[in-house]
Amino acid sequence: YPRSITTFVLILKASDSGTSTMFAANATPSFALLTLVAILFAGTPSSGAPVITVPLDKQYVPVVRNSKIVSYKTAYFGRVFLGLPAQQNFTVVFDTGSGHLFLPSAQCKTETCLKHRQYNRTASSSAVDIDHQGQIVPADARVRDQVNIAYGTGEVTGAFVRETICLSDHSGDVATEQSKECVQIRVITATELTKEPFNTFEFDGVLGLGLASLAVDPEFSFFGQLSKLNSLPEESFGYFLSRSDAVASEISFGGHDARRMASELEWVPVHKPELGFWQVRVKSVSVAGEALPLCEEGGCIAIADTGTSLIGAPRQASQRLHWLLARKVPDNPSEIDCRTFPGPDLIFELEGAAGSVNVTVGPEDYSRATAMRVLQSKTNSSQVICRASLLPVDEDEVLGPKAWILGEPVLRKYYTAYDWREQRIGWALAKQPSEELDATPTHAVYGAPPPEAPTPTQVVV
Repeated sequence: YPRSITTFVLILKASDSGTSTMFAANATPSFALLTLVAILFAGTPSSGAPVITVPLDKQYVPVVRNSKIVSYKTAYFGRVFLGLPAQQNFTVVFDTGSGHLFLPSAQCKTETCLKHRQYNRTASSSAVDIDHQGQIVPADARVRDQVNIAYGTGEVTGAFVRETICLSDHSGDVATEQSKECVQIRVITATELTKEPFNTFEFDGVLGLGLASLAVDPEFSFFGQLSKLNSLPEESFGYFLSRSDAVASEISFGGHDARRMASELEWVPVHKPELGFWQVRVKSVSVAGEALPLCEEGGCIAIADTGTSLIGAPRQASQRLHWLLARKVPDNPSEIDCRTFPGPDLIFELEGAAGSVNVTVGPEDYSRATAMRVLQSKTNSSQVICRASLLPVDEDEVLGPKAWILGEPVLRKYYTAYDWREQRIGWALAKQPSEELDATPTHAVYGAPPPEAPTPTQVVV
C-alpha cells in the first residue's frame, strides 16, 4: 500500500491526575527520550517446508487524474487470529517496512474504524491491558497510555494490549499457546484511524515484519517473538507475489517455499541491521547498459519492502531514470497496455555474500499500464509514450539521500526469503504456478481493473 518512508511515533503516558504526558519511546527497551522517530517506510534451499503458508487477498485502488483512471494502487493482505478461546479474525498487510501490529479497536466509533473488523478486548480471556512499558494496567485505571503513529498521509492513535495472535484459526483449541503458529505479542488497538489511507483499503491493520530494532520494544515484534519462543525449523519467512489474480500470493513462516522458486536463492546480507530495515547495499543501478552516476559514487542502499506498491527511486535520480525507461510507441494506437510494450531492463546490482547479485526488472514490471498521448498544439501532431511508475524518495537523515525501495514490481519478479537469524535476504526468480492448480480459490480480489487495454491519457504541450 502507498506510504512515505518516515513515520513518527508519539507515546502519551497516562498520569495519576487523569491527564496525559508525552513520554519516551525509543527503538530499544529504553524509554528515556521524549519522541521516537522510527524510520518506516524494505544459498541453500530450505531443508523442510514452512510451518504455515498464508494466502493473500489483493486490492486494486484506482488513481484518478482529470476524471480518468491513470493507474492503480495495490495492496496484499492475509488473515490473522487474535484472542482466546474464540479467536477474532482480521486482515493485515504483512509489512517488512514497519515493526508493530495495529488493529481497529471496538472502542473506535469513527466512520473509518466502522468500515473494518474491530478488535473486542472484552471478548478475549487472553488479553492483558498494559502501559507503554509493558506493565499491567489496573482495572480501575481512568486513563490509558496511548501511541500516535503517523503513516505518511494518515495517522493511527491507540492503546496497548498483550494478546495471543495466530496465523490460522485455533478457536476452541486448548493447546493454542503451544502451537508454533501462535505467540503472545504487544498489540496497538487503534481508537482513531484517519480516512486517508485507511478508508480506501479493505485490510483492517498492518503487521510489521521489520527487524527487531524497528519496534519500540522487542515484544511488539511478531516474527521476533515467534522465532524466539516457538523453536521454528527455520527463523525465516518467504514472500511470493502472483502475476495472475486467479492464483493467490502467499507469505510463508518458518522457512521459505521452494515450490515458488525458479532458481536457487542468492543471499545478500542486511546492511546496518540495527536500523531495523531489510536493507541491502547497492553497487550500481543501470538501464540498457547506462549506469546511474548516483550509485557509481557509492553509498546507495535499497529496502525490500512488502508494504510498498512501487519501485522507489532517490528524488535526485528519478527524472533521469524516467527518461531512460520512457519509450515512444509507433502508429499512435488508440489503446495499449504499456506492460506489454518492449523496453529496457532496469538492473540493481546488489552486494551479495559471495559476489554481486543482479536483480533485473523489465517493462512488464516497472511500466504504468496507461500510456500518455502528447499532443503538439503548434503542429497538431501526437506521440504515444509508455512510462515507468516510480515513487520519488526524499533524502532521509538516517537512510541518507541514496535510498531505493524495492516494492511490489521487484517482489513479483523475485521470490524473497528473509532470514531473521543470519540477517540476510535471499533472492530467487519466482516460479508462477499454473492457474489450473488453484481451482479452489483461497483468496479474494477487490476492484480488479477491466481486462481491456487502457486508452492513453492526453497531454497538450
